Amino acid sequence: MTQSPSSSKAAFVDAALESALQTLHDEGRYRTFIDVERAQGKFPHAKRRLADGTSQDVTIWCGNDYLGMGQHPVVLEAMHDALEATGAGSGGTRNISGTTVFHNALEAELADLHGKEAALLFTSAYIANDATLSTLPKLFPGLVILSDALNHASMIEGIRRNGGEKRIFKHNDLADLRAHLEAIPQGTPKLIAFESIYSMDGDFAPIAAICDLADEFGALTYIDEVHAVGMYGPRGAGVAERDGLMARIDIINGTLAKAYGVMGGYIAASAKMCDAIRSYAPGFIFTTSLPPAVAAGACASVKFLKTDQELRQKHQDAAAVLKLRLRGLGLPIIDHGSHIVPVHVGDPVKCKMISDRLLDEFGIYVQPINFPTVPRGTERLRFTPSPVHSAEMIGDLVTGLDALWSHCALNRAELSA
Repeated sequence: MTQSPSSSKAAFVDAALESALQTLHDEGRYRTFIDVERAQGKFPHAKRRLADGTSQDVTIWCGNDYLGMGQHPVVLEAMHDALEATGAGSGGTRNISGTTVFHNALEAELADLHGKEAALLFTSAYIANDATLSTLPKLFPGLVILSDALNHASMIEGIRRNGGEKRIFKHNDLADLRAHLEAIPQGTPKLIAFESIYSMDGDFAPIAAICDLADEFGALTYIDEVHAVGMYGPRGAGVAERDGLMARIDIINGTLAKAYGVMGGYIAASAKMCDAIRSYAPGFIFTTSLPPAVAAGACASVKFLKTDQELRQKHQDAAAVLKLRLRGLGLPIIDHGSHIVPVHVGDPVKCKMISDRLLDEFGIYVQPINFPTVPRGTERLRFTPSPVHSAEMIGDLVTGLDALWSHCALNRAELSA
């Protein structure tokens, strides 16, 4: 009997999806969700919910709530108050009914944080990058964007979608960036897009030198401070603040979902720049705004961290201790001096195996980082210690890694930074 069009389509779809998923399994990079239930006031401890209905106590070592602010009393109180006052959702986009006193207050707090005239909120830093970078050529016809080769996917996507010209310069390579700038005709509008901290290796951008090149060639500067806001600088504005360079950056992108422990993203820039992005970016215009309670919690977190240097110092201390312990075992850590602690595995199957066994046998939760997030052959485990990871927790992690490293017969020679 001849198959009907609908049954033929179903068979084609199933076969294509099966093939795509099997490829991930074969390459050892199929991702699974771990059902983790955080408990208020107990971070980084959590419960892992198992298929049989039982639970396992775990310690989270790969979270982006870098300072534990997602459960800080100041943040929770602000969110409770706003929830009681306004209800759950914002009710619309910012242009319709989704602008509240909480959104305005948060934008004012962020503009002050970065020493800029204005800030503009988005539902995530991914959307902030994508929407802003895809809109800039509409504002600056003929714009050429020069993008670091290791920029985040959100920046790559925004630049790809904008329809304008782009140049990819080698990662943190000033000579290559200069060569690209020299090749662009004089008078052409230009923008250099880069990150302050690259999250997979934890290395820093040469911000001052990039700004020097931008000044020399008349280029705008766009920096992603997602992995730095809240944690670097006297008030937590990021690496550019730490290095006294914020005034030299035209557009700063940040997140409220990592060190600030809540949700959302933003840009900070001149009032005209924020107004233009607000007016032209579809990713802003057509998106429902953050719930007021979320905006209120983020605002409280930003305000609190402007004055709490102790949390930042404890965070750096925890990262330093973990690096020291891992280095003492000869494990191949990648250390560029930031708070991010990647441990090189170099094999996707073994990377997943170590991750699974750390969770099952030691109650340590860390996700494997495989291709396409990092290049093939550079698979790793990426640890994010926080101020609330105790010496005992660090000891448990080191013990588990040591045992599994030996079991997998992995190299203990340290990689050069």
